[in-house]
Amino acid sequence: MKEYGTEFLRNVALVGHGGAGKTSLAEAMLYVAKGINRLGKVDDGTTVMDFDPEETRRQISINTALAPAEWKNHKINILDTPGYFDFVGDVTAALTVADSGVLVVCSSSGVEVGTEKGWDALEEAGLPRAVFMNKMDRENASFNRVVSELRDHFGPKLVPIQLPIGEAESFAGIVDLVKMKAFMKDGDSFKEVPIPADMEGDVEVAREEMIEAASVSDDELMMKYLEGESLTDQEIEQAVALGTQNGEMVPILCGSAQTSFGISALLDYMIQAMPSPAHRTISATIADGSEVEVGTADASLSALVYKTMADPYVGKLTLFRVFSGTMRSDSSAYNVRSGRDERIGQLFLVTGKDQVPVSKIGPGDLGAVAKLQDTTTNDTLSSKDKKVSIKPIAFPKPTMTMAIQPKTKGDEDKIGSGLSRLSEEDPTFTVEKSLHTGQNLVSGMGDLHLEVMCSRLHKKFGVEVELETPVVPYRETIRGTADVEGKHKKQSGGRGQFGHVFLKLSPGDPENEERLEFVDDIFGGSVPRNFIPAVEKGLREILDEGPLAGYPVENVRVSLYDGSYHAVDSSEMAFKIAASMAFKKGFLSASPVLLEPIMSVEITVPEAFMGDVMGDMNKKRGRILGMEPRAGQQVIRTQVPMSEMFKYAIDLRSMTQGRGTFTSEFSHYEEVPANIAEQVIAESKKQED
Repeated sequence: MKEYGTEFLRNVALVGHGGAGKTSLAEAMLYVAKGINRLGKVDDGTTVMDFDPEETRRQISINTALAPAEWKNHKINILDTPGYFDFVGDVTAALTVADSGVLVVCSSSGVEVGTEKGWDALEEAGLPRAVFMNKMDRENASFNRVVSELRDHFGPKLVPIQLPIGEAESFAGIVDLVKMKAFMKDGDSFKEVPIPADMEGDVEVAREEMIEAASVSDDELMMKYLEGESLTDQEIEQAVALGTQNGEMVPILCGSAQTSFGISALLDYMIQAMPSPAHRTISATIADGSEVEVGTADASLSALVYKTMADPYVGKLTLFRVFSGTMRSDSSAYNVRSGRDERIGQLFLVTGKDQVPVSKIGPGDLGAVAKLQDTTTNDTLSSKDKKVSIKPIAFPKPTMTMAIQPKTKGDEDKIGSGLSRLSEEDPTFTVEKSLHTGQNLVSGMGDLHLEVMCSRLHKKFGVEVELETPVVPYRETIRGTADVEGKHKKQSGGRGQFGHVFLKLSPGDPENEERLEFVDDIFGGSVPRNFIPAVEKGLREILDEGPLAGYPVENVRVSLYDGSYHAVDSSEMAFKIAASMAFKKGFLSASPVLLEPIMSVEITVPEAFMGDVMGDMNKKRGRILGMEPRAGQQVIRTQVPMSEMFKYAIDLRSMTQGRGTFTSEFSHYEEVPANIAEQVIAESKKQED
């Protein structure tokens, strides 16, 4: 592949609902641009972009895939993003390194949840965009209906710059409203034809609408239009490009990825109207902590790593975008996070699963390098003499946590290294070992995400695992007081054992974070000074397994106020045992209670789903703290027991048709209601038995 200057590059992300045809569109673009000589199909698992075994098996995109298409002396880097919500992290990464987006919409299904999510993601990234209405040859396709839906959802700035000639089974071509030309299918290609007579009225109305929308972005053109002067095709084309780039208009194009019809017009539009990387800057931090904007005009190197992949042939593959300067093969770059130089070996251009070796990656371009030692996603590679750290990608936080364990004993080490590698590849997949329960916990964006990760663990690392609901880290404490005696006496020939204590148990100070507050109230030497530390040690050693249900004990005050000893038989061990015996007995008679972790949860939903979400929160023992409108949606702040939240990602998606999102974090511990506490204690005893 030849080298292209920055002005001749386009980085375009395809976003939209799962099943709208993004991967098929990417395939058609590569085919029309002669990047591939055979049109693959998602259903057959033969596309360039869906090369992961999980993608071909499930017939959905799981990763953002990259491939360049060469078209009319330009290179278009196509970023094909997943449409399913569980893989939103890849969408976020793609939109950080893209300069524009195409929202792919099915002409039959219209605006779906993923369409809204895709639009919102483009808005958040602040990227210029166009809409491609795909599957115009599909049954029930309706261009006008879907245009109306798009405008209802996203506003009047969405304007067709093409009209279809027929639709569904009668779809035969398109009318280009800028050039006022019609193109009809002619075998595998298309030919220019006169605009059909029965469409002339619709074409005139749509063209006027397009010119009006485009001229808003150019005052001179607007005056010319308002004064009734006719505009040239070139002026209209420039106005559409300007309107697209500044967000004043969002052009709608149409076609069929499956038959490759309308694809060449889309490629033309990308070159004419989509911005090159020369127009893009990104926030970065320099050595003194101040923020700067980095762009292709800067000479020194700065590149952001947006994805890390494990390639079966070249090992760890690091994908990056060069925002300024040039990355060269067989050179070195400075990793700002680690503070280390990285040896840059052979650079590649990526086309799906294939890599094409190149000598350099210029400003604004996307590339890859293998086997970097200490570089992960979100790292900045820069020149050492002018260090800049590009603002990291704000990946969404995982929303679903499950416990994971190997099906075969002895695979614990394998599972650990495998999970670590997978979490390196995907920042929305996290792994931790619970300090409270000892379980390995994996968190992701939903059940499908975790299921895919388990499947990868099996295929890549040979470990079969199973997921289960995590153990809730309950706690035990007391609400009352108790005076209790503990005596450990044992005589079996020779030296015996004797320890004797009197303890007073009471609730600890809520402001004190100590699990156990031990007070030495001994007077007169009833327990010798040298045995008092043993009493405290005996108490602390049993805190991890509470007397009530075996959960850790916290916030208890224990006073040692009396006891006795034997000059020969008393020992530290005897006093430790006596103290633990007394504690267990006293704890159960001091109004013991079970505590559960409470999460602070923030749920963002459209107004229409408020009732369902609030009702469900009440069923989950949630406590609503407040509500507020935000960006056209409602934000509900609530506190909910952790035990009710493990599968909330699935519940919320079901209630809101995928439109709701939430974040949660640990808040505090609260007493478990008596009826639920009984069930938890009974279950604990059953497992113990």
